[in-house]
Order: sequence, then C-alpha cells, then structure tokens
Amino acid sequence: MTFARSQRGFTMALALAMAVVMGLMLMKTAPAVSAEVQRENESELIFRGEAIAAALRIYSAKTGRYPTNLEEVMKVRPRILRQNYQDPMTPGGEWDYITQVQPGASGNKEGLPIVGVRSKSPVNGIHIYQTKELVRDWQFSAVQNLLGVPDAIGNVPGLPQAGAAAAIPATPATPTPPKQ
Repeated sequence: MTFARSQRGFTMALALAMAVVMGLMLMKTAPAVSAEVQRENESELIFRGEAIAAALRIYSAKTGRYPTNLEEVMKVRPRILRQNYQDPMTPGGEWDYITQVQPGASGNKEGLPIVGVRSKSPVNGIHIYQTKELVRDWQFSAVQNLLGVPDAIGNVPGLPQAGAAAAIPATPATPTPPKQ
C-alpha cells in the first residue's frame, strides 16, 4: 500500500511539474501571439480604412457631396462599399470621423460631411503607415491633403509642383506629305 501511495505521489508531482513547464512555455509564446494578433488587426485596419476612403471618393463623385454618416454610403446602388466596416483596433469598432469642416468648440462631428476615418486606438503600431507609428494618427481620407499643407518637397495639391517647368502645350505635328 505504501508503494502505491508513493507511486501516486510521484505521478502527481510529475503532472504538476509538467503543468509548470507548459505554463512557462505559454508565457513565452503569449507576447508573440499578441504581436501577431495586433499585426493582423493593423493589416485589416489599413484594408478597411482604404476601402472606406475609396468609397467616400466615389460617393462624392456620384452625388457631388460627402456623406454625413457611413450608412449613406451603404445605400448607394450599385454598392460602392462591401460592408459597413468597423474599426478592428477598438473593442466597440467605432471610427473617429475626419470631417470636411472643423467641428465647433464642443467637438461634435454629427451632421458634418465625412471625408475620411481614423482609428481611436492609442496603441503604437507594428506597421508604419504614411510615416506614422501611432495607430490613431493613420488617416484614411478621400481628400489626400485636407489643409493644403506642402509635402516634404514643397508640393501643394492643386498647384504646380515645386521645381517643375511650366508645361508647354503640345502642338499637333503637321503631317508630312507622302513621297511620290
């Protein structure tokens, strides 16, 4: 009976040791799994944000204005956005809207024309998108440069590019008569 009792104690100690080892192994892999999940969510955020920005451009071209909510975009037929995408980086999935005009002092964006979206997530990204590391700084906009701010080399949307020579209109070439 003492042999059986000691055998049972040894088996339980072995099971406990294996559980501890497995727990330690899981603790080592958890950060890698967490990083992989974030990487996948960021890729999905970029896909969804760019899809929404493209749909906003098409909506504006079709209607002559920007929508005040994403449900308006979903009503356009033929469909220009596959589904009303949610923000994959936040638990509620709500986007922070980029509006065509600045919201008032209250910050309320309701009813303002939407030209883009961005995530509300405060995390640092694994990816770098548009030279931004912080996920909430990633802008997915139908209007690429909302403020007309010059880019790194001085180009402003709608104006001739810096350092570019004036465009010379092409004159049609006069055909040479065929040789006879």
